[in-house]
Amino acid sequence: MMIANTPLIFEKSKNGCSGYKVSKSTVPEVSLEKFISKNSIRKNSLKLPEVTEFQVVRHYTNLSVKNHHVDKDFYPLGSCTMKYNPKINDAIAMIPGFSLIHPNQIDSTVQGALHIYNNLGNILLELTGMEGITLQPSAGSQGEMVGLLLMKKYHEDKKNKKKYIIIPETAHGTNPASVIMTGYNVKQVKSDSRGRVDVNHLSELIDDEVAGLMLTQPNTLGLFEDDIEKISKMIHDVDGLMYMDGANLNALVGIAKPKLMGFDIMHINLHKTFSTPHGGGGPGSGPVAVHSKLKKYLPKGFIYKKDDDYYIDNNENDTLGKVHSFYGNFGILVRAYVYILSLGSKGLKNIALYAVLNANYLKSLLSRNFDIPFSEGTLHEFVISAIKQKKRGIKALDIGKSLLDYGYHAPTVYFPTNIKESIMIEPTETEDKKTLEEFADAMIDIDCKIDSNSDHLLNSPHKTPVRRLNEAKANRELDINYNEVHNK
Repeated sequence: MMIANTPLIFEKSKNGCSGYKVSKSTVPEVSLEKFISKNSIRKNSLKLPEVTEFQVVRHYTNLSVKNHHVDKDFYPLGSCTMKYNPKINDAIAMIPGFSLIHPNQIDSTVQGALHIYNNLGNILLELTGMEGITLQPSAGSQGEMVGLLLMKKYHEDKKNKKKYIIIPETAHGTNPASVIMTGYNVKQVKSDSRGRVDVNHLSELIDDEVAGLMLTQPNTLGLFEDDIEKISKMIHDVDGLMYMDGANLNALVGIAKPKLMGFDIMHINLHKTFSTPHGGGGPGSGPVAVHSKLKKYLPKGFIYKKDDDYYIDNNENDTLGKVHSFYGNFGILVRAYVYILSLGSKGLKNIALYAVLNANYLKSLLSRNFDIPFSEGTLHEFVISAIKQKKRGIKALDIGKSLLDYGYHAPTVYFPTNIKESIMIEPTETEDKKTLEEFADAMIDIDCKIDSNSDHLLNSPHKTPVRRLNEAKANRELDINYNEVHNK
């Protein structure tokens, strides 16, 4: 039985209780002041909870089952691809030959690891059409920044005086943040009546000071930017570069190659398309693939093969240097490699086909009850609007909170911002028809309850350990310190 209100681990603490026993040390004691400044040494002992091992295991097991995760039930989080991670990926990544090696080992002792780096890189190049790749970035957001730094280095080498990067109004929030962090300014291009980039507005923004365009393909409305060749030419005509936010390749993998669309740089979120663990703050992986003209700028730590052996080239030359300690999050890369090999080329293509099929099927189930502003051309995800529901007293947020009582994680709400009361849904390719139908039934049931039981919806969730939070306050004023005085 899950305990509804789990006490803090500190509240379970009892003086003198311990979960371990260590033999008395035979090593002579040395004063910390010999190695650490006196001012840096703690005056009081740490107030750690004193509990048994059994108490610790029970406590955190109980907490873990309160979290919603993809192994527990449907997680239709639009733009984030919460899909099943096959357990074989974890099993192989934990093989001692992978899990117990160290990046400081000499190349001859880690040939298996270097083989995976080399092969995974080549596979990702084949899927994207690009010519150079780094596996170092530890997240999509870091991949973005690396990609923009590559763009900056390209322009600096050419003595191009560039100031701006154009991004769509539907762009992920990390896009403008990455632009600012790399020293550029943002120009925002509007969407047209079809939910794609407004090419006419784009033409007004382009001048010789534009360094490039960041574009999500398909975009965050789940729509393919079908003017991509025209857009790419417009940017390239001013010696700008095309950056693709390739966080989500679920609709393209095995189907279309970004390089052939005119993209010069892209990052790839392995935790989305290639089924490595997602959430919890990492570790993650966001490889960056580039056109041949940018290959020399990639972070150092190139893997190359000579005869039958693999080597790491740490020559600086024109590179950015390193962007991650050592060569990336190896365990995550192993998981992605296993996933790709398990599926094969046909299986990878099916990812895209089933992801698109599931999104369109679920959209059709919801279309009678919810507005779908941009319905034509849906690929792996779609956005509905709860504007009709809001007029009856229930907002997108209320719908998301209500879904928790049905056992589902809420979709993304209020993004993208160009749709009022937006609810962004991505079912992914791993969900079956029955699951999609049950989720649609829950959404429709919520809609039907607006007129008969709106108070219940407004006060949802009712079945979760924690009810509605002030999420803005929790994010801005997070307090995780335990104070005995405040908790007595």
